[in-house]
Amino acid sequence: MKVALASDHGGIRLREEIRVLLEELQIEYEDFGCDCEDSVDYPDFAFPVAERVASGEFDRGILICGTGIGMSISANKVKGIRCALVHDVFSAKATRQHNNSNILAMGERVIGPGLAREIATAWLISDYEGGRHERRVGKIGEYEGNRTY
Repeated sequence: MKVALASDHGGIRLREEIRVLLEELQIEYEDFGCDCEDSVDYPDFAFPVAERVASGEFDRGILICGTGIGMSISANKVKGIRCALVHDVFSAKATRQHNNSNILAMGERVIGPGLAREIATAWLISDYEGGRHERRVGKIGEYEGNRTY
């Protein structure tokens, strides 16, 4: 698995926790920034990650901002992306198993580092179940004109 990772200024510390987690789990990743605590625009970091996941260059992505909302909205504008904003472990598992999400968004101002690590781990190790969920996920792809899911 190869993961694209990014945050805006509001998610720098949590992104560092997730970077360490990815290394501990021996998951290949690329960090797309940001590298400062000065105010930056979250779409500038969400779009490159989402585009690379959608292209297949990366299998999944993880995006972090203050709430996760801006990153998730931005990422979901990219065709082929199913970005889930998650702040609990159950939802992390469910969005992989049922929605085949390919990007995880979290908010540093919403959750702490320990919970973020649990969420990311659950999301990374959970697999898409397919079956009854394929019809639903397929409808999303059909709506956006992309039958690959």
